[in-house]
Amino acid sequence: MQRRRIAHSRTGDKGDIANISVIAYRSQDYALLEKHVTAGRVQDHLRGIVAGAVVLYALPRIGALNFVLEGALAGGVTRSLAQDAHGKSLSSAIPSLEVPDLP
Repeated sequence: MQRRRIAHSRTGDKGDIANISVIAYRSQDYALLEKHVTAGRVQDHLRGIVAGAVVLYALPRIGALNFVLEGALAGGVTRSLAQDAHGKSLSSAIPSLEVPDLP
């Protein structure tokens, strides 16, 4: 199943760094996100877009994962020639990341 069925995303950007938060709709789904939406999987999923490290910060008390993506915006909004160099476009890519079906 696609992650969008159990969580939504929010994003922000600063310079060439984007951050994406993945927030579970229901607290009981957080463990599934934490197990299957990892820094490595996000980095693989965004290969070719994110040039630097992907760092994960887990926020279990609010049911969220926060990913910091370095080198994600082609130099940043004011330096990139990309049509939409903001981090907001990256948050729309994360919901398609596959996670196993719920039991």
